[in-house]
Amino acid sequence: MKKTRRRDRGVPGPPSPWDEITPGLWMGGHYWTDPAGEPRPVVVADEFDVVISLFTRTGHGPGPRAEHVVGEIPDAALTAGQLHTVQRLARTAALALDSGLTTLVRCHSGYNRSGLVVAQCLVDRGLTPAEAVARVRRGRSPLALNNELFTSYLTAGLDVAALLAGLDP
Repeated sequence: MKKTRRRDRGVPGPPSPWDEITPGLWMGGHYWTDPAGEPRPVVVADEFDVVISLFTRTGHGPGPRAEHVVGEIPDAALTAGQLHTVQRLARTAALALDSGLTTLVRCHSGYNRSGLVVAQCLVDRGLTPAEAVARVRRGRSPLALNNELFTSYLTAGLDVAALLAGLDP
């Protein structure tokens, strides 16, 4: 599997496995940091109806009851196709919420990739990009969406960002 995570940027791991951003929509990672500062794996069993993974590791779930949707993307500059994947996964999360299904969007730590998908889902549901980013940071961590490129994608709009990314040779 190709590497999809950026090098640690001195950002501490999240203090919880996952957090609810808006009713029914949760954001998390494959690892969290316990009170002693030790990284701990997050294994999803059947806590959620739908799990959307932007990063995967064997043994981290979800359990057999959950629908598992995988769309691995890097925590780096995205191609037009990867931006379209973000849009598709945000729509998947929105449809799950509309159906009353609890949904977890996760990546490595639950900061950037999952934040991009969750924020786009919130934009699709009527929030401005700034409101969506603020909601993600309030719900998960002030460190969420610390990849400034991802917040720029949201501000520009993913359709525009995909068009611009498609111009690269």
